[in-house]
Amino acid sequence: MRTLLTADHVLACEDGQFIEIRSGAVLVDGERIDWVGPAREAPSEAVDERIDLGQSLLMPGLIDLEGLADIDHLQLDSWRDDDGWAELRWSRAYAESDPGGALTPADRRLMRRYAVAQLALHGITTFMPIASEVHTPWAETHDDLVDVARAAQEFGLRAWLGPSYRSGVPVTEADGSPGVAWDEARGERGLADAVRFLDTLDDWADPLLTGVLAPCRIEHVTEEVLRETARVSAERDVLVRVHALQELGEREHFDRVAGTTQLGLLERAGLLGPRLIVAHGVYLDVHPDVHGEDRGELAALAAAGASVVHCPLTNARYAFLLEDLSQYLDAGVNIAMGTDSFPPDLIRAIDHGVQLSKAQHGDLSRGMLAEYVQAATQGGARAYADRSAREATPDEIFPSVFPVRR
Repeated sequence: MRTLLTADHVLACEDGQFIEIRSGAVLVDGERIDWVGPAREAPSEAVDERIDLGQSLLMPGLIDLEGLADIDHLQLDSWRDDDGWAELRWSRAYAESDPGGALTPADRRLMRRYAVAQLALHGITTFMPIASEVHTPWAETHDDLVDVARAAQEFGLRAWLGPSYRSGVPVTEADGSPGVAWDEARGERGLADAVRFLDTLDDWADPLLTGVLAPCRIEHVTEEVLRETARVSAERDVLVRVHALQELGEREHFDRVAGTTQLGLLERAGLLGPRLIVAHGVYLDVHPDVHGEDRGELAALAAAGASVVHCPLTNARYAFLLEDLSQYLDAGVNIAMGTDSFPPDLIRAIDHGVQLSKAQHGDLSRGMLAEYVQAATQGGARAYADRSAREATPDEIFPSVFPVRR
């Protein structure tokens, strides 16, 4: 089936850079983009269907590597009161009572399908989900992600999936102070469940579904589980997404309990490499609330080939900001994007990041729209591309970015 799509504006890729084609056309042959260029030059032979999109922008599908497929707890806890942080947490008594979860299985199935439908409606064609885990018995399970995978199949989306697992859950102590309820055995079982999910997707052999390992925030996972995650990742050549460098207090925490920094721990565990995707990655040494100067952490991320998922809208809601996108890009760090909230509006996140760039640089000309669009498309593709293809051209890594073919 050969389909020719035309639009007043087509965003295409030429020599690794995006260009706009006015009155452009895209010829799709089955699952392959066969030709891109001006509509007046479009091939006319053997075209089965023509679709004119008129006054529209035809562009690559958006990639959301923090795509919420769960309840958005941000709407409840992204605020502070006079006593400090008022995060939505379990009580220690609740955590130690072996809770069964706040939602029924039917509720959770409905929630996931609604969330995945919203991803599709917002132009996101590839996603890696994130779950709040506030309402779960402990963390996600193999069966939870099977359900997400089925929802992705129903809507025809490409998905990179794995149940999130953790060894500890943040709690509120009886005196109101924050703490962590640890259950290391649950963390180990969670990793085993995640490996079983990799086997499940291998058996399905669906080209649109790929398994990943998704340990929870690094402060809630033991170093032993991180090491085993790294071993499985290397053995099976699968990606690992971990939430790190997300809170200012992380650095002091790991200096105290592990004698190193967050990146130091990831390296020591064997995770700092091209299979690693760091969600948020905000509080590096260059951040003014850390050292305010480059002491080598950006270079370490770039040299490792790791990727950072930038979520500008969520960051702003929690009042922590990437300092700044241009520094990361100049250092050679691959940047992908995520929504990490509801609705999963990546266009809104791009717009927010663009305005933030102007403020951070104090320069109205530094909107960096092109960089944000690249992060939401090519950056996401580079994050999950085959590791051997990291040095390939953008067209080879992500052919669906409409490479111009004339």
